[in-house]
Amino acid sequence: MTETFYKEILNSVSDGIYFLNTERTITYWSKGAEKLAGYSAAEIEGKSCKDNLLRHVDEEGADLCENGCPLEATMLDGKIREAEVFMHHKLGHRVLIRVKSFPLKNELGQITGAAEIFTEVNEKTDLAYDLELLRQEAMTDPLTGMANRRYMDQAAVHFEESIKHEKQSLGVLFVDIDNFKSVNDRFGHDTGDKALTMVAKTMLSALRPTDIASRWGGEEFVIFVPHVDAEKLGSLAERIRKLIELSWIDTEKASISVTASIGGTIVKPNETICSAIKRADEKAYLCKQSGRNCIHIDK
Repeated sequence: MTETFYKEILNSVSDGIYFLNTERTITYWSKGAEKLAGYSAAEIEGKSCKDNLLRHVDEEGADLCENGCPLEATMLDGKIREAEVFMHHKLGHRVLIRVKSFPLKNELGQITGAAEIFTEVNEKTDLAYDLELLRQEAMTDPLTGMANRRYMDQAAVHFEESIKHEKQSLGVLFVDIDNFKSVNDRFGHDTGDKALTMVAKTMLSALRPTDIASRWGGEEFVIFVPHVDAEKLGSLAERIRKLIELSWIDTEKASISVTASIGGTIVKPNETICSAIKRADEKAYLCKQSGRNCIHIDK
């Protein structure tokens, strides 16, 4: 069997697959990897996995390429590893992927490199909204593809009933991109739109299947987070903040990254969700006053 034959088999797999040698240079990048990460084989092969491309981070935002790389560990001890990490997509946003690392060995049993298989984590439940249905009913934002304010108004009615009759808890996050006007002024509105899309997709990758995120207007986003307390809401907000900070888009002029101020609150008994959104917005404003790029959760 030839090398070309095996590559044709690997390229037929929808999962992403890549190989690297003991120096962590990527020697093979599959068609599935191209689709999931946005980078072509020509852009990746021959590069070090430590280069500023995929840049895997964990849910806390820790850079695994510098410390804690599962592939590097697998090459050291020969053990198979599995993990969920956030990968940098060529378009700038973060994608939650499930990875499995294997050692590659020669005929003498010596480790000569490692292989990674990865697939996007994209779980759905009955509570998650159907984007195609929302598009038909004009309930999505045309730029980001997220739910829009009209949808959130209807979702709020549903959640208010659940809070009232089922004693369900609901957290609300208000996400405001910092200094977004300067991005538009310096790089143009097309780049600003790409930055908004990057932030939207990064946020969606950080959420649970039951969470609902929307573009509220301009550079502002609102997220409904059911079944949480203030501590868990704060943890989610910090994850989103960190992942946005670690995302970037490449333009002809520069690599552009943004940060976000995130306010959050738990909807109180007998309170309208509209009131809770306003309070979360106020907490995001406090973040702006505190230097931006931080979270403020109402206790």
